[in-house]
Amino acid sequence: MPAARGVKRTASKSSAATTSTAAPKNKKKRGVTQLEIPTAPKKRGRVFTCGQGDVGQLGLGEDVIETNKFKQVTALGDKVVDCCAGGMHTIALDCDGKVWTFGCNDEGALGRPTAADSEEGAPRAVALPGRAVAVSAGDSHSAALLHDGRVYAWGAFRDSHGSMGLVVRGREGKACREPAPIDVGEPAHAIASGGDHLVILCTSGSVYTMGCGEQGQLGRLSQRSASRDARQGFSALLTPGKVTLKGGACRVWAGYHATFALHAHTRRVYAWGLNNYGQLGITGEKRKTALFSPVECTAFTPTNNWTRVACGQHHTLALDDSGQVYAIGRCEYGRLGLGGNADAEALEAVPRLRGRRCVSIAAGTCNSFAVTDTGEVLAWGMGSEGQLGTGASCDAEEPAPAPAPPARHVAAGGQHAVLLTDDPVSQKEESPAPEPETAEQKTDEAREDEEEPQVPEKKKPRGTKRQKKQEQEDEVSSTSSAAQPHAPNDAKPQKVNGDEKKETPMEVDETDNATEKKEEPTTEEQKETETEPEAEKTEPETEPKEESKPETTDTSSQETTDSDTKSQETTKSEDKSNDVEMAEEKSEVNGEPELVEPKQVEGLLPNPTPLTTTA
Repeated sequence: MPAARGVKRTASKSSAATTSTAAPKNKKKRGVTQLEIPTAPKKRGRVFTCGQGDVGQLGLGEDVIETNKFKQVTALGDKVVDCCAGGMHTIALDCDGKVWTFGCNDEGALGRPTAADSEEGAPRAVALPGRAVAVSAGDSHSAALLHDGRVYAWGAFRDSHGSMGLVVRGREGKACREPAPIDVGEPAHAIASGGDHLVILCTSGSVYTMGCGEQGQLGRLSQRSASRDARQGFSALLTPGKVTLKGGACRVWAGYHATFALHAHTRRVYAWGLNNYGQLGITGEKRKTALFSPVECTAFTPTNNWTRVACGQHHTLALDDSGQVYAIGRCEYGRLGLGGNADAEALEAVPRLRGRRCVSIAAGTCNSFAVTDTGEVLAWGMGSEGQLGTGASCDAEEPAPAPAPPARHVAAGGQHAVLLTDDPVSQKEESPAPEPETAEQKTDEAREDEEEPQVPEKKKPRGTKRQKKQEQEDEVSSTSSAAQPHAPNDAKPQKVNGDEKKETPMEVDETDNATEKKEEPTTEEQKETETEPEAEKTEPETEPKEESKPETTDTSSQETTDSDTKSQETTKSEDKSNDVEMAEEKSEVNGEPELVEPKQVEGLLPNPTPLTTTA
């Protein structure tokens, strides 16, 4: 198939879409709200991570390969305004519009060059042509929305055949290790990343998708056309195409193999993609099938004002404006938080979260998270890699508290989680407030953070992206098997090389050598300590002390006679006898005679001063 035909046909569709959106006033008459390019969040905070970190996705250093408690990524400071978690990498957006990435870079998901493994795990900025206001992360790709509505992406998408690249080069797809522009012909309002597809919501309400479409997650290609082996091949998949959604959307969300959109006028939820466990909330004849075009989610009643949807591999969470969290789909490992052993065929409120007002939710591969308006973090589902952050590396069938500073946003990756907390320092600066912290107080706080070093654990071979991706693909049924009542059971993510990893208890060094101050001994104390048997028995310590004697008032070392020089070259026993004889003689300091007290044996001096030695 000539590549030009596919490109030409796609271009004509794009031009038609642009023409249809040229008159926003007509759309307003039909009830569609014209969207605006968003601005970046203003509230700053700190980033905390937990879970599996064998490829640097935690940003906690090379020695930390797993932790079941949230730990701060100190390299990012307290200026982060947004964050997201990919399959094996993490993205942070700071208040200056810079995008920071760390984690696995096998297929360019970091958007920057990394010559060594240590560079992957250290947060570094991505070179973008403008300020970013939003970020998203998928399994092996990343994206950023700039302040002027442009979208840039990097990395690669994957399908059942392996890597399919990110952009079209000739007849093949090619991965991008640096940000590449994604042009849809109009400014973007929001972006969302699924496992291997990207969703772009434009200011006109139009929805564009690109990437893998085998499970119907693109919503614009038939089952036969949603493969790289189809006639148009990579061109139809990697070129952004418009989804037919009459009236447009005002919000979009993406899951591992599905996409959700909130209708701009009716406020109803539409979805397309994998629905083999009913995770899309679609009942009737289309239940438990792969949907290749938008279908209204009957489980999402329009009476609830849905503010956020988070879709995992086989389950979905939904949050309404009252702060209540609902779950639907597969129940294995407790990912629904309903406390039962049966799949949920309809949206059910999570019992343990009743009475709490949640402001943020996230769905990982087989786990779930929620953050309340008080900053409390709760997690449930699979936790074998410590990804729940509860302090235990085990599954939780119901929401359990995860110890962490007050948070406002949570994101879930393949086997790790990312938390964005409030910055108490910035809050103090904004309020009329109390006295600012002194430099000593800030130093103490920084020292306290440093006094909790991560204990090096056993180093494990870094699992390749392809190996871990294959483990997850074993869980997902193909399009042909998606129509079956139940897909093959998904297995828990395997450990690297099959080794069971346990977190080593943290050890804190309680002695602070940097702050401990020792008093310098006086002249008399030095004289007394020189007579002590312990000091005389240690040869390496006595010799350096004689070199430093000119700084003291010890007259026996300042005036050196010929007989003294000869005595130093003799045996040590002679040195000791000579020192005693010399101590009884008068010496002269600054031209004035001074009587030096004879040396005495330890135990005869009144209130002897303890010997102080320094290495």
